[in-house]
Amino acid sequence: MSRIVRELTTTSYAILGLLAIRPWSTYELARQMQRDLRFVWPRAESNLYAEPKKLIAHGFASANSEPRGMRRRTVYSITPAGRRALAAWLEIEAAAPRWESESVVKLLFATNGSTEQLLEHLRRFRGHATDRWKAVAAIFRPYLHGDEPFPDRTHVNVLAARLILETACVEAAWADRAIDEVQQWETTAEPRDRASSLAALEAALAAGAP
Repeated sequence: MSRIVRELTTTSYAILGLLAIRPWSTYELARQMQRDLRFVWPRAESNLYAEPKKLIAHGFASANSEPRGMRRRTVYSITPAGRRALAAWLEIEAAAPRWESESVVKLLFATNGSTEQLLEHLRRFRGHATDRWKAVAAIFRPYLHGDEPFPDRTHVNVLAARLILETACVEAAWADRAIDEVQQWETTAEPRDRASSLAALEAALAAGAP
């Protein structure tokens, strides 16, 4: 693997992947990121304007100025070297996913607050899961009626969408159970039934690793 390939970030390769579909302007890249990446790699949006320039500097992308009404716009395209770099990156083992949630961080330290506060955080956590499910469903429901922006990519897009939809359902189901349990607590410091918490843990462990 070349030094240049190792220097690039996952965001760099995500943009290369988008450019491998077709050329895009910066505005179009931003919109496509909203569709394809915001639920799995949201940090890509913050680096959108810097990354194409980096790809151009490495010879992996090119930029052309095109007329757009009364103005001109810059359109980025992948180069043959960029396609080779993208293919090389796909051969590298992906890093383990890192899941994070501020609501769960607050759960871990909820003994310093009230049950009402904790319940509000759990309800918001559930609401975020529902909102994510609805947003992904809105993008992919048209696929069922033949409205697919890139039919040759439907299989990979749908596979990723199913992960997001199913994960949202798992998170919502957990939040429902957590809300039911916390509603039985008199305080966050002294839950009413510690034995039930341990029994639930035992059941989760007994299910075994996935």
